[in-house]
Amino acid sequence: MNVMIYAGVAGDRNDRGMKGAAVIGARIAGELGVRAQVVASPAAIIEGGWREQLRHASASLRLLGDSLAERSSAGGRFIVTMGRCAAGVATLPVIARRFPDAVVVWFDAHGDCNVPTEGDADAVRYLGGMVISGAAGEWDTGLGKGLDLANVILVGARELDLAEQTRVDRGQIRLVAVGPELAGRLKAAVGRRRVYVHLDCDVLSAGLLATEYQCRDGLSFDDLRAAFAALAECDVLGLEIAEYEDCWPDGRENRPDALLSALRPLIESLGTSR
Repeated sequence: MNVMIYAGVAGDRNDRGMKGAAVIGARIAGELGVRAQVVASPAAIIEGGWREQLRHASASLRLLGDSLAERSSAGGRFIVTMGRCAAGVATLPVIARRFPDAVVVWFDAHGDCNVPTEGDADAVRYLGGMVISGAAGEWDTGLGKGLDLANVILVGARELDLAEQTRVDRGQIRLVAVGPELAGRLKAAVGRRRVYVHLDCDVLSAGLLATEYQCRDGLSFDDLRAAFAALAECDVLGLEIAEYEDCWPDGRENRPDALLSALRPLIESLGTSR
């Protein structure tokens, strides 16, 4: 079992996510009794739009992609902690290249499949909101492509832009919405396919955990645990965890215990996989 902590930047607008990735990665590695691999180093937060953010992070993100490719080629399962969802532009192409038929289960309050358009000011496009589309090759990240959108399942997304909602309505991307029997609906959507799981902690209801975005009407910890217990019964290749911040904006501690309890069924399953 491999635990990787991505310590670098990825479109960060504060350093709480970088610190949070280290905290939760260390906790998971400790529970599994393994040594975490730290990839890249924290860097200064910069202002600017998505192009500037991507240029600033590209070298570190390339290290992440290369490290994940090496670990996945060795055949083991893995858990990656990262500050921001934007780091997925480095991980998803690796998964798509090595496991082209695997389904990517994307827990997130947002769709993360926007694309840059001509005439847009860079500042109005957040790098983290374009991860899935970048990995699918709809715009050039410089970090790879190949993700088939038909293999993406959004879970808990409820703050969708019009273009993202249109993708869902047309069946380009599947959505398992917040609501009753979410775990069962998710298990049915996955079927017998291999799975790679991405968790953006803002899929949880506002107030439960410190995240950059606080979104109402999301999953409870019980919902998340039920979903992860259902996924633990599947052939899961790996898990990446993003957007856990080490503290609230006012400095209060953001304790990870309830989150880790919810994730434990899948973490334990990955820890015992060969």
